[in-house]
Amino acid sequence: MKNSVFALLYVLVILGCNSQPKENNIQTNNLESLVAKFEDQLKNELENGRSVSGAIIVDNKIIWSKAFGISDVDRGIQADTTTIYRTGSISKSFTAFLMMELVHEGVIALSDPIELYLPEIKNLDGYSDSTRITFRNLAAHTSGLIREPNLKDAATGPISGWEAKVLESILNTSFQYGLEERFSYSNIGYGILGLALSRAADKPFMELVKEKIFEPLQMDNSYFVVPEDKIFSLSKGLEIGPHGKINREKPEREHMGRGYKVPNGGIYSTPNDLAKFILCNMGFSVKLLSKDNMARMQTIQTPKGNWRSYGLGFGIQQDSLLTAIGHSGGVAGYRANLVFDKDRGNGVVLMKNYSAGDPNINKLSYDLLRELAILDK
Repeated sequence: MKNSVFALLYVLVILGCNSQPKENNIQTNNLESLVAKFEDQLKNELENGRSVSGAIIVDNKIIWSKAFGISDVDRGIQADTTTIYRTGSISKSFTAFLMMELVHEGVIALSDPIELYLPEIKNLDGYSDSTRITFRNLAAHTSGLIREPNLKDAATGPISGWEAKVLESILNTSFQYGLEERFSYSNIGYGILGLALSRAADKPFMELVKEKIFEPLQMDNSYFVVPEDKIFSLSKGLEIGPHGKINREKPEREHMGRGYKVPNGGIYSTPNDLAKFILCNMGFSVKLLSKDNMARMQTIQTPKGNWRSYGLGFGIQQDSLLTAIGHSGGVAGYRANLVFDKDRGNGVVLMKNYSAGDPNINKLSYDLLRELAILDK
């Protein structure tokens, strides 16, 4: 296994400075124990023939990165920290981040109606002057649009044709709720958002994400289309159906494209690359956004009393201990989760190449973030 394992920051400090106060040694031992427990749970709950990979950030540094299991059963390839997975809806966080970069550059304003750049949106069923959707509405899921278009095969087709699928889907999309009435998760909303951003910047959407996010953050294993020389690093997805039946064909087919679902679910990446994205969103590493614009993304935008709190491209979960910011993703054969605690500089990323079964990466990620916050009290 070609794991690139990052040593714990605190362990390095201990080894390099014997005069460290005793209470910090106790803190270090607690952190080591916590990470070891987390690692054991991943390994023990992982079933044969599957893989899971993760990264942990503590105090704004990647302190742990490992992969376990088999990424490709057919070829017997062991997963390592360069193994590539699909991110699913974590892609929405990148689309929203790109939006804020264009806001920062003065290309668009959050309050701009989408119709200024994508007049085809007027073809939505029920569209009127009272439903002029803005960039903020789409990014915060407050547009009121239905989750998926009523279009057969909207989520199939080559990646090169995703824009045409968005335009076709608009004709088959309607409102489920009133504008800004409530949080209403909409995949087609993010498809429209990505196309509108591309129109506003006058550049292809995938090219914008690569130039404005992947490249400056050195996310060298992140793509919309995995290049030929990286195919060997792509994990083979396993879609788990009723009674545990495994479907390999659907995940394989979706590598060729998912119709309109590019801005809302098209990114491939690794936990280490996603950790770089977390660090950027916590204000460390490369500065791509101002503090004000990052704060906008990480501030609740949904109306009070909604069942879910959402910012711009990020879900937000708050309690008396911490504010957890992040996004999960799920597509055929893959699951991923990204969550961070900006106040303390901690974060967790987990990805796996199967759609159902333990470990529960959403719960594990959030639980670890909470335990890290408790250690920091």
